[in-house]
Amino acid sequence: MSRVLAKRNLVPHPDVAAPDISVGAKVSLLGTAVLKLEYVVIGALDALQIAPIDIPNREDGLWQHTCFEAFVGFDGAQEYYEFNFAPSRRWASYRFDGYRDGMADALGLPAHDIYVETDDAKRLALTAYLDLTPLEHFMPWKLGLSSVIETSGGALSYWALNHPVGPPDFHHRDCFALKLSAPEQI
Repeated sequence: MSRVLAKRNLVPHPDVAAPDISVGAKVSLLGTAVLKLEYVVIGALDALQIAPIDIPNREDGLWQHTCFEAFVGFDGAQEYYEFNFAPSRRWASYRFDGYRDGMADALGLPAHDIYVETDDAKRLALTAYLDLTPLEHFMPWKLGLSSVIETSGGALSYWALNHPVGPPDFHHRDCFALKLSAPEQI
């Protein structure tokens, strides 16, 4: 069973110049603990730096270029997870003990399935499947969806469901703007 939980536009950080594009995200729940995350960029893709599709593999530092991100936190807990997905199909996942503290590779989670497509020079879509079954007992989840977009000139812009006051910071709990209840409550 698949259920769409949210479909939202990501907004650029107000203090950072952003290219003339739109970025959207859609979250669906498959079964009880698999998230299907769909990100879409619409606009002049030739003005963006987008890595070519490659073999899926883990890689650190994806946030330094165009990538899509998801943060999963839990009610009443400081612990959270960060997932990065690049258009190249490279990915990374991390576990944090608290706000930017105790970062470690997210062990015990299945590998992520990532699919990328472009319809023309104006639309890029990335779909990632996150099997969060090992984290199911932590529901409800608080989810942050975000993206870093790099222009062909190397400038970075930061897109999220919500931004905290100050510089871009996807780790800030203000960015965890979606609450996903346990499946029987959805």
